[in-house]
Amino acid sequence: MRHVIALDVGGTGIKAALVGTEAAPSGSSPGAPARPPVLLHEARRPTGRERGPEAVIGTILDFAAELRELGARKYGAPAAAAGVAVPGIVDETTGTAVYAANLGWRDVPLRRLLSERLDGVPVALGHDVRTGGLAEGRIGAGKGADRFVFLPLGTGIAAAIGIGGRIEAGAHGSAGEIGHIVVRPEGPECGCGRRGCLETLASAAAVGRAWAAACGDPDATAADAAKAVESGDPAAAAVWQEAVDALADGLVTCLTLLDPRTLIIGGGLAEAGDTLFAPLREAVRQRVTFQPLPSIVPAALGDAAGCLGAGLLARDLLSTEVTA
Repeated sequence: MRHVIALDVGGTGIKAALVGTEAAPSGSSPGAPARPPVLLHEARRPTGRERGPEAVIGTILDFAAELRELGARKYGAPAAAAGVAVPGIVDETTGTAVYAANLGWRDVPLRRLLSERLDGVPVALGHDVRTGGLAEGRIGAGKGADRFVFLPLGTGIAAAIGIGGRIEAGAHGSAGEIGHIVVRPEGPECGCGRRGCLETLASAAAVGRAWAAACGDPDATAADAAKAVESGDPAAAAVWQEAVDALADGLVTCLTLLDPRTLIIGGGLAEAGDTLFAPLREAVRQRVTFQPLPSIVPAALGDAAGCLGAGLLARDLLSTEVTA
């Protein structure tokens, strides 16, 4: 069975899959609607970032090589292509992992290294959020939307901007850094050096920190805050509303600039369901003036989005081969 390798590299773990595919039909293109991927095999392992960037790269290459051998043994031939999603700054044109603070690497020619390790098969390298957005746009919550923004609320906040079946990377590979829109100029200091960036107030990590300070439990998380809100705790409600208001301010800026048809909210904070979405929709509605209101919906693919997106990137390479 023809298949591709998909890898989603995170700060703590690597998710991987062998994804089944058929030869792309003549005339297809990367922007064409995707067939739902068939996951033939799934696996995970620790990233091991505490061992340093060289060790992380070695882990990625070894994992990919093992998947190649597994695919050849089980399905009669090695993978036809591979896709890998990584965090940080990514140059998708050159296939370079430019910088990732959590992984400690700089200017890693990851596409070339993976292709060499996999005996020369084509490899696609993508940014983790943009790759997850690709999957949500084609086969998840944004399916059928010609313009969407995918916004996972996790440790930080970044966005994937979907336009006509593709994800916009920007001129320098940094499009979608909505987490660094300043929404509270006198707010908390951000790792980027400014104050009051959206991700310092509305990420899952920020909500967890705020609730930990309010309730006195240093181990409290955003999920704990959501449960406290649902139980009627007024202190939790105040923490939650502050985050919702900040997020709504950032989203209205996003609407003004991008005019998406659908806003897809994912990540840990979205797991709160209507506890997040009901007040967020209302807060955005109250803030818009001339901007058309988009649909604001939860992500559909969960933490599988990055791996599925990496598989779609690899399938796109095969489609390009057919039409070349």
